[in-house]
Amino acid sequence: MNIRLQLFELEDQQWFPHVVRQGMQDYLRFMISTLSTYEAALPLLEELLMKTQQQHITDLCSGAGGGIAGIRAALSKRMGVPVRVTLTDLYPNLDAYEYLYNESKGTITFVPEPVNALAVPDQLHGVRTIFSSFHHFPPHIAQNILQDAVDKKAAIGIFEGAKKSWTELLLLWITFPIVIILVTPFIRPFKLSRLFFTYIIPLIPIGILWDGTVSLLRIYPPKKLMSLAKQVKGAKYIWKAGRTGGGPGKHVIYLIGYPEGSEQVNEQVSG
Repeated sequence: MNIRLQLFELEDQQWFPHVVRQGMQDYLRFMISTLSTYEAALPLLEELLMKTQQQHITDLCSGAGGGIAGIRAALSKRMGVPVRVTLTDLYPNLDAYEYLYNESKGTITFVPEPVNALAVPDQLHGVRTIFSSFHHFPPHIAQNILQDAVDKKAAIGIFEGAKKSWTELLLLWITFPIVIILVTPFIRPFKLSRLFFTYIIPLIPIGILWDGTVSLLRIYPPKKLMSLAKQVKGAKYIWKAGRTGGGPGKHVIYLIGYPEGSEQVNEQVSG
């Protein structure tokens, strides 16, 4: 599926109820964590940290922090150093962030105030990451997010947990309604509102199916990601884009970029 359609997602809308948005984000975090969706991205994240001599990740557009606890723990083990993460979002999911902070014993922290990925505050350092969210932005805004990273000489990794295929779209509509009903009671932190908007007034399942469908259609394929990166001006960067991973729920589309000291910018596109 090489097309990209700029449709709208419910959770992007300011009028959309925040309690339902949080419920959808909590479900996404649960599924990404359970399936270890971003396991295949670990070597790429390690490359970003090693090349820039960083041990800290500033995660943008964090949602409910899907999968970040497992990613942080796995990176720390691979690198032999304690990697730390700061979660940020334009609409911070504070309940989820506090849960992750406590579960990680403070190795995952968060910014409680809104953070705009287009203008990341100077005090937020480290490698920037965006998981499962870059597709929300139309091309001109997506490019400006990359531009802000380059302007501040920050390494950045964009990761989407999908292969972007028609098969995934079909499986979404066949399996997700059942899965949502089965797993919702096990999502933590526990919330009565999540149960209410799943089983009584099913706004969360409806929102997940609509936004999940639109997300697959909005995801940038690797060549488009590289095209956006090539339009960024400023410091010389190494850019790589492609697909990695395999198996159900294990595919990842990615773009990574970090400052490069020579006169040439290296580009690598796969998939």
